[in-house]
Amino acid sequence: MSKLDQVLVLDPPSDLRFKGPFTDVVTTNLKLKNPSDRRVCFKVKTTAPRRYCVRPNSGVIDAGSAVIISVMLQPFEYDPNEKSKHKFMVQTIFAPSNVTDMDCLWKDAKPDDLMDSKLRCVFELPSENDKVNDVDASRSAPVMNSVKAESTAAAAPGATGDESEMKKLLEKYKRLQAENNKLADENRQLKDDGVGIRKMARPDHRTPNSNNLLGRESSAAFLPSLLVVIAAIFIGFFLGKFIL
Repeated sequence: MSKLDQVLVLDPPSDLRFKGPFTDVVTTNLKLKNPSDRRVCFKVKTTAPRRYCVRPNSGVIDAGSAVIISVMLQPFEYDPNEKSKHKFMVQTIFAPSNVTDMDCLWKDAKPDDLMDSKLRCVFELPSENDKVNDVDASRSAPVMNSVKAESTAAAAPGATGDESEMKKLLEKYKRLQAENNKLADENRQLKDDGVGIRKMARPDHRTPNSNNLLGRESSAAFLPSLLVVIAAIFIGFFLGKFIL
């Protein structure tokens, strides 16, 4: 009597691929689908049982149903020159209607009633493109987390009002700072003009124009100091409001 063909549909059908690096557990999935109208018992075996963990490694699949098998390769030192000789076998048998003891079922099963499929293990190292994608993903994760954090903070109660008031104070401070810088430039220019006039005119022959320039110089020298005081008041108010 010829051996029965495998009733289950395997996905993948012939190769179990494990993608490195193999410094940690590498998991691949195997899907078993039962297209028949009968219940099917299955058992998963391997030629290297110490190197793999299979969950579940046995069970029953109802008619028209499927099950996902997780095959976990344990960490090991990978040698690209060494070809994998590991293999898996999926063994199946039609389940009796009143099956209760699975161990006895497999023990008492006749060879002609068993069906099996074999799969070989393939080890693959990640390609350069995969490495680049992993690096990009790791770099973009902190940025995405930062954006999420900023969005959450902006949506917090009371955050909108505080930020608006803070922006107004900062704008006032920037305007005062710009005016202060402008007056400082004018002050330097007036000082340069005053030095030139003092060199050209004697002290006892000071002209009305020179007196006017000196008066403007004194006034301009006073204005930056006043603006610095005002800016300091705004900064003190801002720090006191948002820090305390």
